[in-house]
Amino acid sequence: MTPAAEATADRTVFLLAHTGRPAAIRSAELVVQGLLRSGIGVRVLAAEAADLPLPPAVERVDADRDVLDGCELLVVLGGDGTLLRGAEFARVSGVPMLGVNLGRVGFLAEAERDDLDKVVDRVVTRQYEVEERMTIDVLVRNDGHIVHTDWALNEASVEKAARERLLEVVTEVDNRPVSRFGGDGVVCATPTGSTAYAFSAGGPVVWPEVEALLMVPISAHALFAKPLVASPKSVLAVEVQPQTPHGVLWCDGRRTVELPAGARVEVRRGAVPVRLARLHHASFTDRLVAKFALPVAGWRGAPH
Repeated sequence: MTPAAEATADRTVFLLAHTGRPAAIRSAELVVQGLLRSGIGVRVLAAEAADLPLPPAVERVDADRDVLDGCELLVVLGGDGTLLRGAEFARVSGVPMLGVNLGRVGFLAEAERDDLDKVVDRVVTRQYEVEERMTIDVLVRNDGHIVHTDWALNEASVEKAARERLLEVVTEVDNRPVSRFGGDGVVCATPTGSTAYAFSAGGPVVWPEVEALLMVPISAHALFAKPLVASPKSVLAVEVQPQTPHGVLWCDGRRTVELPAGARVEVRRGAVPVRLARLHHASFTDRLVAKFALPVAGWRGAPH
């Protein structure tokens, strides 16, 4: 065994990839080869192993709450959906997640496909920093009883179930009503989620270090149904009105539950954050400009 391998023999990285993408399969192969060559163990889900070109040295495990035990990092290869899937594992384990974007925008990702060699090198040498991202805890009440609990990194959205009917809701902040309107629904988001569904619904972009909760109406048919930014200590609520058709609750676009007429959804700051591994010190402003290809020609900057 080489000295480099001896130094990393007890280290393990978990790899999660979108196996439906040929680019992810090839990227996974390159990452696995690079890590194993440096003496770092690799672990993957057994259900995905058959779709990946993996050597026998890669550990296969079943998906459960302890799947990341003993891992120092979760590397995710894919688009936003795969990254949000990875966040589910990262949150329950406390292991930092490092995302490599193989999709379109990928605000949660720290690197692009062309950066794979750099990603492997930074993981091997531990040249990355870890930051915590705020989450939200979600609670659903019906007839006064708690019927569902959930969480989200990006957003919890209350949406209409029937395309041809408006969803009538009353929004609330800190136990006080704000507005009643009909529309397609309401997005309750974190700063991390401000560039996702909330952004598409017309909400503001919030820098990740700002601690806040967002409430953004979706296609509201009302004179006052504006995006709201509330304190991280606030509790947001959306009440589905009794006379309206039932709605649905989506958490990060991955987990869903039906909301009967009269249901109440409460959103508050999450008790458990998601930890993200960062390779770059680039500001969020630069990331925003790059991801959305914003025009900045003509900018001269502050005088020196």
